[in-house]
Formats: sequence, C-alpha cells, structure tokens
Amino acid sequence: MFKFLDKYKDLGLLIIRIGLGLMFIFVHGWPKLSGGAPKWEQMGGAMKHFGITFAPVFWGFMDAFAEFFGGISLLLGVFFRPMMIILTINMFVAFYGGIGGPWSGISYPLEIFTVTLAMFILGPGKYSVDGMIRK
Repeated sequence: MFKFLDKYKDLGLLIIRIGLGLMFIFVHGWPKLSGGAPKWEQMGGAMKHFGITFAPVFWGFMDAFAEFFGGISLLLGVFFRPMMIILTINMFVAFYGGIGGPWSGISYPLEIFTVTLAMFILGPGKYSVDGMIRK
C-alpha cells in the first residue's frame, strides 16, 4: 500500500540524522562539553557500573565529546558508522547505569541506543558526506 514511499528511504534517513544530530549537539553534547570538569566528573561517574572507578573526569569528557561530535557526524553523515558505534556504546552506558531506577530514567537512552544501532546498520543514506564520497 505504501510501496511508493520506498524511493524516499534516503530522505527519511536524512530527517532522522538532522533531528537526532541537532539533539545530540545542542541538548546533550554542548551542555556537557561546556560544563567543564565538574560536569565531566559527574557524567564519568557512570563508569562505576562497569567497575571502572578511575579518571571520572576523563570518562565524562569522552561522553561529552562523543555526544557533541557524534551529533555533528550524524548531522553531516561523515565518519558515520564509526561514530554510530561510539554513540551506541555511549547510550548503552547511560542505559545500563540507569537500570534499577525508574523506567523513565532509562527509556530515553534505550530508545537512542536502538536508533543509533539501527543507523549503524542502515548507514547515512545518499544525502550525506559519506554518501557523496561513495559516489
């Protein structure tokens, strides 16, 4: 019934990339990146759930870095699949760290984990820097 939409797959991927990329850049990445060491230490504390208790500032900075530059990667579709792996791992850490708390605290990271994993599989589509390079 909706077979005619098949030709718009790349447009759909672009819409997802733009929306999710902007969210990662401006809602998640930039506030964490600009928060400095106190914010990074707070975010990096999530690694304790994996038995990693050293260098929370480093891990928090890596979280902020991944979300900010991952958002740029999503938006432009550049270095796409490597960055989707990084964002998928990042969202797994956020999800796993929230287990045991209310569902409302883990639903968002689980949803974004699912989307970034699917985007890794699908690729950025033809309306992307990676898509243009492949041509």
